[in-house]
Amino acid sequence: MNPKADFPILSRQINDQPLVYLDNAATTQKPQVVIDALTEFYKNHNANVHRGNHTLSDEATTMYEETRQTVAKFINANVDEVIFTKNATESINLVAYSWGRQSLHEGDTVILSELEHHSNLIPWYVLAKEKNLKLEFIKIDDRGHLNLNHYQNLLDTCKNIKLVAVTAVSNVLGSVVPITQVTQMAKIKNASIKVLIDGSQWVPSLKTDIRRFDCDFFVFSAHKMLGPTGVGILWGRKEILDEMSPFLTGGSMIDEVGRLEATYAKTPQKFEAGTPNIADVVAFKSAVDYLNKFGLKNVEKIETELLKYATTELQRIDGVTVYGGEDLTQKLGIVSFNIKDVHPHDVSTILDSVGVAVRSGQHCAEPLMKCLGVSATVRVSFYLYNDKRDVDRLVAGVKKVKEIFSDGIKK
Repeated sequence: MNPKADFPILSRQINDQPLVYLDNAATTQKPQVVIDALTEFYKNHNANVHRGNHTLSDEATTMYEETRQTVAKFINANVDEVIFTKNATESINLVAYSWGRQSLHEGDTVILSELEHHSNLIPWYVLAKEKNLKLEFIKIDDRGHLNLNHYQNLLDTCKNIKLVAVTAVSNVLGSVVPITQVTQMAKIKNASIKVLIDGSQWVPSLKTDIRRFDCDFFVFSAHKMLGPTGVGILWGRKEILDEMSPFLTGGSMIDEVGRLEATYAKTPQKFEAGTPNIADVVAFKSAVDYLNKFGLKNVEKIETELLKYATTELQRIDGVTVYGGEDLTQKLGIVSFNIKDVHPHDVSTILDSVGVAVRSGQHCAEPLMKCLGVSATVRVSFYLYNDKRDVDRLVAGVKKVKEIFSDGIKK
């Protein structure tokens, strides 16, 4: 069965053309089962969690915690190490605020990379300024991958390294980072170095095994893997989480409260203050179930095939530059490109006019844009419901862009 049929929005017409959705690195579309799960919760189970003694509250709490169990199994983690946030950005901010403020001190070093999304840059910029930390960046090579030799040099020469925080997959180039090796290199240098992995682009497409990665923190978002918006995941080692102070305070995250003091609930509840995004968390379980049934191996295969096809077809068009080198090994289904003398925003606008949805801009990765020597790119990103016909529509749209601008120059 064609998976497109499972996604109602893919039957839409955009500007009188069938929708081709190629902005999956930003957010994925939702299958009907996820939409149904969200509706079902509000129709039949809506109540607050962890605080009621009536049937609806018991049902809501059970469903909410079933999602935590499903997510834990999906990433091979313990249930009490899985914390719900509203997105990966909040998850990183939680680590920076709760762990960073109590564990990092003046003169300490945090190692990041040139591939990072702003979500894994700005929290550390703010903390570095506040506590006078030193930030170092792992360079990328001409293929758009991390330069591991440069990384080793940083590990050997930098003083007081306390944290390595890197993405698992570039949201601009699709470069897959050898995160197990990155962690091992840090731990060999000093076992006390903590490692945070931004798995936002990894988890939707590749098997996630927290135990194999051996990192200390791992974050990702539900909306990039068929789930609802407003749900993020932070995984952390239990012994580290237990030592961290709460990120937000208020209801639900407490044990006992007096007039002048309070004690906090155990992990993970102490990091989930207030009423959580219950319905979307519940619906997220259906997204994970869908991916389990579809198979991540199949997702990876689809992305790899479309990456190769799209890259080949785009490179055949005169004036098109594809970024990240010609070596497509160790990459997922993300292609960034530009058309000579055409601004990326103009490209995306014209593509939208023929029903093809892509992303243009800096993709929340401005330092990487500077490494590439560009101000912005056009980005296409594939997922399990895309096929070669979508790429053909994209390529036809790019050729139309060239025709329009060529006609404009002639006039």
